[in-house]
Amino acid sequence: MKKLSARRRHPLAAFVVLLLALAATGGLYTAFAPADKAQAEETAQSLAIEEGKKLYAVGCSSCHGTGGQGSSDGPSLVGVGSAAVDFQVGTGRMPLQQPGAQAPRKKVIYTQAEIDQMAAYIASLGAGPTTPTAKQYSPEGADIANGGTLFRNNCAQCHNFTGEGGALTNGKYAPDLTDVSPKHIYEAMQTGPQNMPSFPDTVLPEQEKKDVIAYLQTVNSDKSENPGGLKLGGIGPVAEGLFAWIFGLGTLIAVAIWVAARTAKAKKS
Repeated sequence: MKKLSARRRHPLAAFVVLLLALAATGGLYTAFAPADKAQAEETAQSLAIEEGKKLYAVGCSSCHGTGGQGSSDGPSLVGVGSAAVDFQVGTGRMPLQQPGAQAPRKKVIYTQAEIDQMAAYIASLGAGPTTPTAKQYSPEGADIANGGTLFRNNCAQCHNFTGEGGALTNGKYAPDLTDVSPKHIYEAMQTGPQNMPSFPDTVLPEQEKKDVIAYLQTVNSDKSENPGGLKLGGIGPVAEGLFAWIFGLGTLIAVAIWVAARTAKAKKS
């Protein structure tokens, strides 16, 4: 019997088999998609930076300089990070309407997409605190009691113990925190806007920031009970003592005057 001669395979046969195997296991996507995805993300980031640069040139450069280097009218933005931009612009504090002791919160004039683009441009000027994710500032699973302790020890001196704000020196003030979003509270702790000190993760870890946010949301919610009655802005014994002096002492003086008048009238008659 003649031996059957071995069938010769096509040179591309092995390659076709490999492609079929990769497609069957999802490896084909893994082999080619990551590079395309990374390139797409890089392109999107570059476009965001370019658009943010245009927005910055129109709305911010007159004070902060054409390259974010700062000027006599505004500080340098190099190294402030995207979190600072998201907070300042996202709360309407920037662009500044007029010079003053402090930038007040006002109506936001940019969309969130435009804010993200400006944040991308400023972040490209130098590394700084990044905009937090929803998972980072979500109060879910937080320790409210620990948040209260942290807030009273680090924040109540200015914001008072329920976060309702208070006066500082030279026309400055600690703003009311009762209706501030968790995202912006987190960013404020990250960046230390205005007169506030910053609390980076090395000082106040991410979990403790979440605890503080959870405390503020709880103490200022509609479900929070106040057994003391009228809280007088939540300022505490100082306000309560002032209330007693003004109204209590005033009432006593009025009674004394009334009694004296009645006595004098009785003597005359």
